[in-house]
Parts: sequence; C-alpha cells; structure tokens
Amino acid sequence: MGSQKHVVLLLSVLLILNSLLFSGADEDHYYEFILQETEITKLCSTKTILTVNGSFPGPEIRVRRGDTVYVNVHNQGRSAVSFDWQGVEDPVDGSNELIQPGKNFTYEIELDDEIGTLWWHARSAWAKATVHGAFVILPAADEEYPFPTPTSDQIIIFGEWFKQELTEANETIAAGQADGYTINGHLGETYGCSNDTTYLLEVAYEGLYLLRLINAVANETMVFAIAQHSFTIVGQNATYSQRSFSTSLTLAPGQTLDVLLGANQNVGQYYITAQPSSGRHNTTGVIQYLTSTGV
Repeated sequence: MGSQKHVVLLLSVLLILNSLLFSGADEDHYYEFILQETEITKLCSTKTILTVNGSFPGPEIRVRRGDTVYVNVHNQGRSAVSFDWQGVEDPVDGSNELIQPGKNFTYEIELDDEIGTLWWHARSAWAKATVHGAFVILPAADEEYPFPTPTSDQIIIFGEWFKQELTEANETIAAGQADGYTINGHLGETYGCSNDTTYLLEVAYEGLYLLRLINAVANETMVFAIAQHSFTIVGQNATYSQRSFSTSLTLAPGQTLDVLLGANQNVGQYYITAQPSSGRHNTTGVIQYLTSTGV
C-alpha cells in the first residue's frame, strides 16, 4: 500500500515538472539603447540626426507573449529625451521620464496579451522622426500562429526624412511635410540622388512571408503595395484580426499591420511602393525572387 502511495506521489511530481518544463514560461529580456548623434547622407546632403545605436530606423526588440523587457537607455545626445512603447497595454513605469544628456534610465515593460507588431519611439516630434524601431511579440513557446506558419517574417517601417536638421529648437519642422519618405531607412530611386539606397526584400519562390508593417510617419497615412502581389491581413496593432485580403494596404500614422505575402509570381523583380495619401512623393523598393520555378 505504501509503495503505491510513493508511485502516485512520484507521478504527481513528474507531471508538475513536465508542466513547468513545457509551459513556455515567461522570460526576461535585456536591451541596451545608446542615444547618439550620427551623420547620415540622404537626398544629396549630409546632416546629423539622433539615433539609437547608430542606426535609422533603430534596433528591433523581439520577445514572446507575456515576457518582460528591460531597456536601458543611455543618452549620449545633446537633448533630454523620453520614450513611448506604443500599444503596450500595461502602463510602463518612467514613460514620462526625461532622460537628460549623460544620464541613463531603464524601462521595465511587462507584456500581457499583446501579440504581433508594436513599435517604440521617442516622444518629442523632432526626435521621433529618427528615433524609432519595431517591437515584435511572437507567440509564447507553447503557442502557434492562428494562420499558416510563415517561412520567415520581415519588418517594414515607413519613415520620413527632412533635409533640415531636427532639434528641440525647431521641432515645428517635424510637424510639416517631409522632404522624402523611406522604407526601412531607404529612400529609393525616385528622388534623383545617386547616393540614395533602395530597400530590397529577397524571397524564395513559393515561400510564405509575414510582413510586419509600421507607419512611423507622423502626419501622413501611407499606402503600401507590391506589384502583381496581394496580401492577407492577419493582425493589427498587436492583436490578431479576422483575415481579409487586399492588393494595397493603408496605414494611419502610428498604425501597425501584420500581413501574409505569398511569393507565388513568376521569378523576377517587382516594385514595392510606399506613398503618402497626399501623393506628394512615391518611395520605391524591390522584391527579388531568389530561386526559379524549375520550368
């Protein structure tokens, strides 16, 4: 009788351990953001912009549903800056904290039910134009996508570029119309400057890609399309949505969309376009198929 009790107890312990091992326990993630002045050349001229870790757009945060994220921001710039974690449900301590030059501050971001794509950015308009990046929230370790599993995912951020330097003193410039619009920091070939680069999205024939679209343009709705391709919308603003289909996508300022792209056209190159609703500029990129159909 006693041995049976021991067996039952042992089985109970094993079941508990098994559930702990495979429950997809939440994790902590740590990121270091260095705010710094960086020289970048676009539209045939060079200027200094504020960046995170020297890049425009800034670095990606990639975690899972329910995780906790710690972001330590070191301000090596010339102005005080605070950050916004747009779309995070629970209040983030210190969101209104102005990080003074030469100081640092660590944000603690506790995720709950958010899933899909969010973004982070500086709060002030002049800094937000160049200080922003993607915040990707994957399914928990024990979860699956509620749609076909993609081959891979790709971040696509629509941004804006001003020829004049943006500072705290001339913040009103950032509220006006930009001199150009970017796809992941690339202006494309429509602005007439030989030093401007073009965004390239490489895909494999018959691959399925989850595109994570972010409109970081402050005052323009952006329209996105890929020639001869269509999209399946599966999520927006860090929540799954009922599937819908479209050949072009419209994103309001600050909006995010998760869409599936099937690489099912003839192998070759196709234009990507991102255009503000005002129609003032048209930024282009290229989708490049890497493998042939074998026909």
